[in-house]
Amino acid sequence: MPQVIDYEHGISAIDSGYHRPMLDAIHLMVEDGRAAIIDTGTNHSVPLVLEAMRRKGLRPEQVDYVILTHIHLDHAGGAGLFMREFPDATLTVHPRGARHMADPGRLIAGTVAVYGEEPTRRMYGDILPVPAARILETPHASSIRLNGRELQFLDTPGHARHHVAILDTKSGHIFAGDVFGLSYREMDEAGRQFIVPTSSPAQFDPEPYHRSIDLILRLRPEAVYVTHYSQIRDIQVKGAVLHRLVDAHAELGLREKNAGAARPERLREGVKRIFLEEARRWGSRLADARILEIYSNDVLLNAQGLGFWLDSLR
Repeated sequence: MPQVIDYEHGISAIDSGYHRPMLDAIHLMVEDGRAAIIDTGTNHSVPLVLEAMRRKGLRPEQVDYVILTHIHLDHAGGAGLFMREFPDATLTVHPRGARHMADPGRLIAGTVAVYGEEPTRRMYGDILPVPAARILETPHASSIRLNGRELQFLDTPGHARHHVAILDTKSGHIFAGDVFGLSYREMDEAGRQFIVPTSSPAQFDPEPYHRSIDLILRLRPEAVYVTHYSQIRDIQVKGAVLHRLVDAHAELGLREKNAGAARPERLREGVKRIFLEEARRWGSRLADARILEIYSNDVLLNAQGLGFWLDSLR
């Protein structure tokens, strides 16, 4: 049975089943019987979303849009299979990502380069192409309407150059994919939410990351939905934390830029320190080992992403 969190304004988070519970959220928006899916998880997520929809009395033909914040496979790996299941849906994606949805060969190759071939196939299955005629490119300031409900697209690079955030004009809330950080519910304490940025491969870039955070902050949303994991609030405070920790990651990278063969390990240890120091600053009562268990994959990915960024500076 899928784990579902229902919020206000017809918004729900469906656990995608990726790796562990409460790691990866797919967001469902319903407006007077019409639906949009925001990010897809992987092929393995399809039956979970269909079951969650069935329990809400929604049929596949009621889905008008499958919306991608960006095309990393934990967000978009299931897009091709989702589009087969939702015959009347249009897929929306940043202009830089559209061709990779129609022909995912390079996307798959890039993921294999990070994870390896066997883990990629195990995690994502066969990545299916989406017919080009069913893809709508969403550059900055473009918009769509879900049964009259306007969704505006914001170009938000920094985590990836093909990243958009989506402003829901009805609620004023924003769907931010990965550009507004990682906030896992296991870290919550007395309603307070911990947050750190993601610098995962392969297009982390501090300057546009800061600009994207500022763009979201200027809109002053009461809530932001991040894929890892779902609704967060107290957005201005969290934005300030993200700015500080993006700088901390960049400083770590530049400090270790010329560390040679030792660089990957030194970056991993440095990311661990950033996460643990922030957890203590924030007031977490969890043991270090538990915090690093929750963020274990992100430590590795953030370190790898810093390596890619440093190589791009040469």
